[in-house]
Amino acid sequence: MLKILLTGSSGFLGKNIVSDLRQNYIVSELDLSASSSIQCNLAKSKPELSENFNIVLHAAGKAHSIPQNQSEIKDFFDVNYQGTVNLCKALEKSRLPNAFIFISTVAVYGIESGINITEESPLNGTSPYALSKIKAEEYLTNWSHKNNVTLTILRPSLIAGPNPPGNLGTMIQGIKNGKYLSINGGKSRKSVLMVQDIANLVSLVAYKGGIYNVCDSEHPSFGDLEKLICRQLNRRNVFSIPYLLIKPIALIGDMWGDKFPINSKKLNKITKSLTFSNEKARTELNWTPLNVLENFKIQ
Repeated sequence: MLKILLTGSSGFLGKNIVSDLRQNYIVSELDLSASSSIQCNLAKSKPELSENFNIVLHAAGKAHSIPQNQSEIKDFFDVNYQGTVNLCKALEKSRLPNAFIFISTVAVYGIESGINITEESPLNGTSPYALSKIKAEEYLTNWSHKNNVTLTILRPSLIAGPNPPGNLGTMIQGIKNGKYLSINGGKSRKSVLMVQDIANLVSLVAYKGGIYNVCDSEHPSFGDLEKLICRQLNRRNVFSIPYLLIKPIALIGDMWGDKFPINSKKLNKITKSLTFSNEKARTELNWTPLNVLENFKIQ
């Protein structure tokens, strides 16, 4: 059985795929958690790797926060970029894997609205999150070429799974607490990926390599997700505020800053569709993504 090193095993992504990975691989976990087989803070040091691995799945990373100062901006680069460098240096010191899979993000494109955005789109992301991932992608591209390691870069969209972080988690908590309001009927569509699909993709991409957007094929609307969550929580469907009513409130939010519940930037993000094409992954890998609306369960 092949050996795989999973970084970030106690994070949202890692803890939701490790059991699936164990069905096909011997898994070693690298994380800050005391329960990990290899305990290390990649942002600060190189891990001691005594085993040899066929595949590395680098899922450790920092996301789902907006930095408020230079120190918090630096954290993104320490974790997402320097952590990647430290991992690669450790692999050079022990033994290089045959394949390296890097979990990046569609945020690297820096696009806030659009339909079926492909992997050919320029990397124009400007947030610390996006820039740190872009820098890590560039480093890995050079490193893998130099060391003859097959590199796969997966760029997931919003990831759905048990107790999700980020915007999806915020939506669930808002509906659960009765403090969530839909805007403009929840018409805008977003690309979403079931977390289990990352584990499903490993055997398909490991020895092929390449860059792939990964998401489901349905691109559910906010309204679809709202109804699904309400149904599972036994709540009534959420109340929807017309766009023309919320727009003046967003303009007030522009004057108050990011701490105000809504501003024009947030409103634009909520009311405009942003979807990514998974055609390359489906055709080249013969991959069939899970349908989010059929598989997403709240815990």
